[in-house]
Amino acid sequence: MGESAKKDQDVIRRFSWEIASIGVYLEELRQFWAKTLGISGPQWMIIVALADHDQGDGVAVNVVSKLLHVDPSFVTTQSKLLEKKGFVRRKTAVEDARIVKMSLTDKTTKHLANLASQQEALNQFIFAEFEDHDMADLTGKLAAIKRRLEKARLKVVADF
Repeated sequence: MGESAKKDQDVIRRFSWEIASIGVYLEELRQFWAKTLGISGPQWMIIVALADHDQGDGVAVNVVSKLLHVDPSFVTTQSKLLEKKGFVRRKTAVEDARIVKMSLTDKTTKHLANLASQQEALNQFIFAEFEDHDMADLTGKLAAIKRRLEKARLKVVADF
């Protein structure tokens, strides 16, 4: 392997480790926010997905499962637990009885509103070094890497 290729591989390895570390820290923060509501980290992620994607008529279980990269049965089980705790409403879709749509309860919306200023302050701290255009650029590049990783995963699976 040439010197240039070796350097490229070192940078890619370092990048991978940094991303892995970021993932660990993000998970710890998710656990913290979940704990404030008395729920698990994955349940917190379901709530965040609903908060981000509900346009007023709920979000289908399969949509949330794709966002979180988990099996729909996992979302179904966890959302039923969230429903029992009063955080989520589950309703059969009018257009197709096989589809269950979820939405946040008023209780959950109020909890999230109460946490919003803390989360905003934390985000200001985390991203203090970035201008808006820097964040947009970084986010775009990470999205491109994610798309390439999705394709690479399919390629690896097909090759084996």
